[in-house]
Amino acid sequence: MIKRPNPFPQIPVDSHITCGSQQELRLNVAINRNFSWRLALVIHSGHHRGIESSEPIRIPSNALVILAGPSGAGKSVWAEENFTPEQIISTDAMRAIVGLGEHDQRAGTDAFDLVNLIVERRLKRGLLTVVDSLGMDPKQRARWLKAAAKHNRPTLAIAFDTAAKECRARNKARTHSVPPKVLTSQIDRWPEQRQAIQAEVHQLFPAQNVRVIPPTLAGHETARRSQQEKPVTMKFGLTISSFTFAEETADLAPRLADLAVQAEAVGFDSLWVMDHFIQIPQVGRQWDPMMESYTTLAFLAAATERISLGTLVTGITYRNIAHLAKTVATLDLLSGGRARCGLGAAWFEAEHHLYGYEFPPIGERYAQLEDALQLLPLMWGPGTPSFVGSTFSTDAATCYPRPLQEKIPILVGGSGEKKTLKLVAEYADACNLFGEPDVIAHKVGVLEEHCRSFNRDPAEIAVTQLSTVQVGSDDDDLAARVGALSPADVPFDVAAAQLNAGTTDDHIGRFRALADAGVDEVVVSLADLALPGAVANFGPVIQAFR
Repeated sequence: MIKRPNPFPQIPVDSHITCGSQQELRLNVAINRNFSWRLALVIHSGHHRGIESSEPIRIPSNALVILAGPSGAGKSVWAEENFTPEQIISTDAMRAIVGLGEHDQRAGTDAFDLVNLIVERRLKRGLLTVVDSLGMDPKQRARWLKAAAKHNRPTLAIAFDTAAKECRARNKARTHSVPPKVLTSQIDRWPEQRQAIQAEVHQLFPAQNVRVIPPTLAGHETARRSQQEKPVTMKFGLTISSFTFAEETADLAPRLADLAVQAEAVGFDSLWVMDHFIQIPQVGRQWDPMMESYTTLAFLAAATERISLGTLVTGITYRNIAHLAKTVATLDLLSGGRARCGLGAAWFEAEHHLYGYEFPPIGERYAQLEDALQLLPLMWGPGTPSFVGSTFSTDAATCYPRPLQEKIPILVGGSGEKKTLKLVAEYADACNLFGEPDVIAHKVGVLEEHCRSFNRDPAEIAVTQLSTVQVGSDDDDLAARVGALSPADVPFDVAAAQLNAGTTDDHIGRFRALADAGVDEVVVSLADLALPGAVANFGPVIQAFR
């Protein structure tokens, strides 16, 4: 039996299940926020009957799911109703492959060897893996759980508590029935085996229909309920990282303006563009359209009234620091005081070479970034003070007219703990982090340590997080949107995980978990921005945090 300690605090949640006997059980559910390794037991009574729950089980699309219970308990039928054929690894099916048929018990050893191989390979690739067997052999469970732990996959077990009488009746009706003595042995051993599984679990679910969701959206049920019962506020930004949403080049400007107007209307607080001259490989192809950032922001300023505007982020090597100060100050003036200044140490070496920019070593780029963090406030502030930095100096920091904001917020992108977050703590007004709630909580802790070393209040620094998401208004809309953006041969659950696609409720839980980890503003890149309704679909998420 494998027992993994839960490295994160367990939060008790009460939920009800009603068994076929009408006996009501209260289960204390422990949520593992990290969801890095988890075995969850789901009590299932019979096939369909006797289970009452308000919502389906949310299963991560990279999970191991173990079905467990005596023969005739309803495992295979339940699996076929809730999962696709390729997701189900059936020991009976493996017997048919390596033996004389599904009921060839002499092929059992070879069948389990094949099951073990497939389970390990699927978990390695992060594919949903549902093992349909008795699930009552501790040694076999240990092999599967070990594979899940090796690849850092969440694991769940579905336990079928079907009445012994019903199991016997179903078994008797089968063409190839299990010998009565064997079935009796399974039924007798089941309570003990269920207890053994229960000792391994971190979370208990009531049985219910299944929803397969991206791993990043799983494990946040408690956070979602917390947002409903005790809501917190959080800001949201929209970043436009691709300009392939227009069929013709001439349509880019009106489509872009329309997106900005929509974003403002649904409640986005900020609007961002990347500061690149060619598309980055993480987003698209080099020859995809890429707009110059500050010209684009000026255009968007004219199309909007309230939303703040900035780059996420400007590589420090692309512009003379004083020139950058002038550009951002002009944007602030023309936008009515809505500019935000995003900075980073730059990373895209190929882009530098294509446009004739030098790409100095990382240490020099960080030195340039630190000079900018010191000089920009001087350029935007009163007077014309001199400045001497390690990479840039000026006799008079001159920038007229001044920006409308007394202090233009400076955001530094990146999560580096030794240098980037230290610079944020010393100079910046905001940081932009990557990762899920557990990672963010750690980074925020590091940032707070740096703040203490500079005797600075961490509350002065806004923590922002960057996420790619896709939101469907309901399951049908979600399926249509994922399908529109995915090749036909890619399974829905795989495509949804790649797009971080879910319903409004799915995303509310994750964003609340991010807020609890210390995030003040989430900046989202909408994967389906080219599809009608993408911005509007995100509106209810924003309203949940107002």
